[in-house]
Amino acid sequence: MIGAWVRRVLLGVIVIFLVIQAVPYGRDHANPPLRVEPAWDSKRTRELAVRTCFACHSNETVWPWYSNFAPISWLIQRDVQKGRRELNFSEWNRAQEEAHKSANTVRKGSMPPWYYPWAGLSYAERQNLARGLEGTLGSRKREKNNS
Repeated sequence: MIGAWVRRVLLGVIVIFLVIQAVPYGRDHANPPLRVEPAWDSKRTRELAVRTCFACHSNETVWPWYSNFAPISWLIQRDVQKGRRELNFSEWNRAQEEAHKSANTVRKGSMPPWYYPWAGLSYAERQNLARGLEGTLGSRKREKNNS
């Protein structure tokens, strides 16, 4: 009795998984052309940014194999679109209104998100990246002092 119930649930999950693959969103894995990067304060800052930020905040996204399967593809596509819109290291020729907040976001641990474990940073790397982003992108504090 329980075996039949488990089989039905499993079959239902498989059917739902197959049906949601028909949703077209989440597989548009286009990387727009590279334009201009910021003038990095150091090679190390760029290396850390490439490792931890470029997946969502550049036009150089390396799309993992599982980004082709819903519902994970929906989440990744949304994160990349939102990330590129808010801060894009490959389009430094356009206004990046929130760039000055990047260092603080990294320092607080809000970025990179916890659910991207490969982008994890040690405490020292997090501090180095935050300092490097301040040096590269500026900070609100520095902007106020220059006013």
